[in-house]
Formats: sequence, structure tokens, C-alpha cells
Amino acid sequence: MATITYVTHDGEDYPAPVMPGRSLMQTAVDQAIPGIDGDCGGEAACGTCHVVVDSAWIDTVGHSTDVEEGMLSMHPEREANSRLSCQMTAREEWDGLTVHLPEFQL
Repeated sequence: MATITYVTHDGEDYPAPVMPGRSLMQTAVDQAIPGIDGDCGGEAACGTCHVVVDSAWIDTVGHSTDVEEGMLSMHPEREANSRLSCQMTAREEWDGLTVHLPEFQL
């Protein structure tokens, strides 16, 4: 099982065990991590699971897809390494991944 750290806008760390095959959004919701809402349930239709992938990890986890870009393009806090965590399916090799949460979700 991998451990992924979610870092809130105010710098608080929330390490969470993530089962391979589960989305980072679902893990955050299950663990009640503040700042990830997942209002659309993982359909990439709301942008309330926006995360910014630590730059050291972006090549490992990959950049946003065209599906994600539709939502991310409307987010005022979008960055080059922004992703929708509902579209990020955890893998064992992601152990140690850090994602940062924006101040506001859409």
C-alpha cells in the first residue's frame, strides 16, 4: 500500500494510505481530508478535487488529460502540474507522492 501526502493550502500535511487502483479523490474523501470535496463523485465534472502534483512527481504520475483540462481551465488556481485527483488512479510506485491543495475549490 502506498502513502500519499495531501498538503492543505495552509501547509498542514495529511498522509494517507492509498490502495492501488483507487483514486486519490476517493481516498481523500474516505479519510476526511479537508480541501477535497469530490462533489461529482469522480466524473471529472466539477473540479472540487483539484490538486497540484509536486513537481518531483509529475513525470511519474503524468500530466492532466484532455478530460481534466476542461475543468481545470476554469479554475483560478490552476498551475502547470494541476490534476483532478478523481482521475488519478493510485499505483504502488506512487508511495511518497505529495499533492498540494488549492485555497479554494470550484
